[in-house]
Amino acid sequence: MSSPSNQPRQLEGRVALVTGAGGGIGKGIAQVLAERGAAVCVVDIDAGAAEETSTELQKTGAQAVALEADVTDESSIAQAVRSAISEFGHIDICVPNAGVIATGGFEEREHHTAADWAVTSDVNVFGTVTTIDAVADHMKQRRSGSIVVISSQGGRAPRGASLSPGPPIFPYLVSKAAEIQLTHHLAIELGQYNINVNAVCPGTVWTPMWERIAGNRKSTDGSAADASPRELFEQVLAAKHPLSREQTPIDIGKAVAFLASDDAAQITGQALNVNGGAVLN
Repeated sequence: MSSPSNQPRQLEGRVALVTGAGGGIGKGIAQVLAERGAAVCVVDIDAGAAEETSTELQKTGAQAVALEADVTDESSIAQAVRSAISEFGHIDICVPNAGVIATGGFEEREHHTAADWAVTSDVNVFGTVTTIDAVADHMKQRRSGSIVVISSQGGRAPRGASLSPGPPIFPYLVSKAAEIQLTHHLAIELGQYNINVNAVCPGTVWTPMWERIAGNRKSTDGSAADASPRELFEQVLAAKHPLSREQTPIDIGKAVAFLASDDAAQITGQALNVNGGAVLN
């Protein structure tokens, strides 16, 4: 993972809560926010991963705390928020990032299942709602706050020809579209409390999730059987990205940091693509 660039600490004195921050994109977001001066509450269902990220941030001189929480459990994420406020006094930035792509066996399946619909709805949609609900009253009382939902370019309008019937990734794409719509509605609802609500839509980021996508393609597409997951990733970059280079968790973190900063004070209800030009709307 690349390191955050040396930028002004425009988030100094602010407290950020990032879910799914034990690894992948969430970890990159936590790194950038910490580097920009924020104290970071590293929330993850995997307590060990949360602790590892928190410890890494602390070693750089940042303030960070690890909090275990399941975003699909309202009481669990609410307790994490209470712990964060107890630790730092307030929360200024909320980043609902925790997400899943499908249930077990996704790599070997050609079609989605009822379980795929259930888990993506529960974690990606309901988990985002529970996370925001857990911080909303606190931010309303303070009449201040920035919420940055991590969606996906997959939540945008489909590109080109339709996907094969019933692909296993389809429920994930629908859940990410729902997150964008949720962002629009919450921006209207919470604007009167001086709370900005935006989304970031990552493009093609090399994470364990993308490795699972590559694994699925290798299992279901005979032409991809002999390629490595990384080679398939590179093929997508070359074919679909005008900039022809991958996005990193740090790139996503930089977009989040901007939307959480005073520079974005007049930006709300927007879904920002960070995808090298792969999707243009």
